Amino acid sequence: MLVTCHSCGAGNEFPGPLGRRDVCSQCGTDLRCCLQCRLFEPESTPECREPQADPPRDKDRGSFCEFFMPGPGRSKQQSDADRAKAAFEALFKKR
Repeated sequence: MLVTCHSCGAGNEFPGPLGRRDVCSQCGTDLRCCLQCRLFEPESTPECREPQADPPRDKDRGSFCEFFMPGPGRSKQQSDADRAKAAFEALFKKR
């Protein structure tokens, strides 16, 4: 499995599923974390699309989440424009 680091963008190859202690070979960042998960959604509260998940406080730290699905790494840091756009879209989001 090829995983792109959410922090530095480096590609990391793993033979099997990501473990809680797996880190990026380039920068040492935890890879099994919210920021690396397909279910991570920074625009919502509690930032996870899985309703049964208990998201950890530190989204960039390794976790034991049973719902974790490796996805495109996304940094939690957003520009002011990105935050404003996300807030605007959340206002008119269909439920």
